Amino acid sequence: MGLYDGHSAIADDGSTSELAKLLNVPVLLVIDSRKGARSLAAMVKGYQIFDPGVTIAGVILNGIGSDRHLEMCSDAILHYCGVPVLGHLPRHDTLSLPERHLGLVPAAERPASTEFLENLISRCESAFDVTEILQIAEQANLPEAQTRLFPATNASPSVRIGIARDKAFSFYYQDSLDLLEAWGAELVFFSPITDSGCPEEISGLYLGGGFPELYAAELAANYSMRTSLNTATRLGMPVYAECGGLMYLGENITDFNGKEFPMVGYFPVHSRIDKPRLSLGYRTVQALSDGPLLQCGETVRGHEFHWSVPGGEYYTNAYRIMGSQRREGFQSGNTLASYIHLHMASQPAMIHRFIALCEQYKKGCGAV
Repeated sequence: MGLYDGHSAIADDGSTSELAKLLNVPVLLVIDSRKGARSLAAMVKGYQIFDPGVTIAGVILNGIGSDRHLEMCSDAILHYCGVPVLGHLPRHDTLSLPERHLGLVPAAERPASTEFLENLISRCESAFDVTEILQIAEQANLPEAQTRLFPATNASPSVRIGIARDKAFSFYYQDSLDLLEAWGAELVFFSPITDSGCPEEISGLYLGGGFPELYAAELAANYSMRTSLNTATRLGMPVYAECGGLMYLGENITDFNGKEFPMVGYFPVHSRIDKPRLSLGYRTVQALSDGPLLQCGETVRGHEFHWSVPGGEYYTNAYRIMGSQRREGFQSGNTLASYIHLHMASQPAMIHRFIALCEQYKKGCGAV
């Protein structure tokens, strides 16, 4: 979203602007220039005065139509706002990335071609003042960093945790994976689409977000994987699933065409794609019982972004959405599934709790 968009309508919590101020770094403002010229100066000026604590040091113009268009936009912005235009990209189909529901097509599904990247690099080299941009970056007055999240040296691996990662499950915060590794987890990546079952000798599972609805037929066809995951959850292996992972652990997924595909079947949840009902935004959730990540009553902020909606008879809900009466997510045994995406660094105790539960499972049942 935009520079000032975040958790609140009247505060900068969770926005890029808040981060810029916390880190004392200047901002390059990217402006869609396709339908404006002098009016863009008014837009930049508005961003400048909206929060004087944010330093807008330059502008990048996207969607420039011609040399004359570029000149008009640049002259107006420099004259009225006092900041330079440091780069631009023209309107051109070869510079656009494919989109679909929920935004851009992830690189895990459709990596950018060498031709596209070389074209983009060439355009940027010729149309961006890279030297000036680097000089602006050097103006950042970063605060002194203190290590609070990671150990001085990584802990020796005590458990193996399977991480679902393929074209159907590709949304993870890298920080979360790094924290798991740093505190004693050996991460084993596997594909619910192509692998025959869970990785060997694992003591936990993490099923991240993605687009299982687009690959529902392939996921459904892999019966051995679905059976393996169902068995692991029923044996009490700690499992954390979010968004796409939640959908996969349910009974079935109904796609955009109304066709139904069987999934893992651990939770009696039926997910369907209901495009007019987009769920989007930051959420602060409170755990309703002890689980793989949180103890009962603990809270954490995450975000929600999905078209799909669940139906069916549920297990115990995992969370209460703070500020509302809404209950969210499902929990049974050591398995937690939720639409809320969590950045583990926001509540590091979640990492320690999940690893400790995996260690407990390993000692009690042995890895499978």
